[in-house]
Amino acid sequence: MSDRFDQKREYTNGELTVVWEPEKCMHSGVCMRGLFSVFQPGERPWVKMDASDSGTIENQVAQCPSGALSCKRN
Repeated sequence: MSDRFDQKREYTNGELTVVWEPEKCMHSGVCMRGLFSVFQPGERPWVKMDASDSGTIENQVAQCPSGALSCKRN
């Protein structure tokens, strides 16, 4: 049986998809501190794609030190 942290999770706003790989996440909080309106770890889903524009989200994802967050344009 696979652990729930082995699976990638995707969040999209139609224009941009953020991919989260939980097994890589070191919980540094860079995403949350940089863009709390989008990245809210205490909520489900924890990534609120409609809380900011795609460019801002993309720039914040690029700051992820572990590479657990990535994004792709749809």
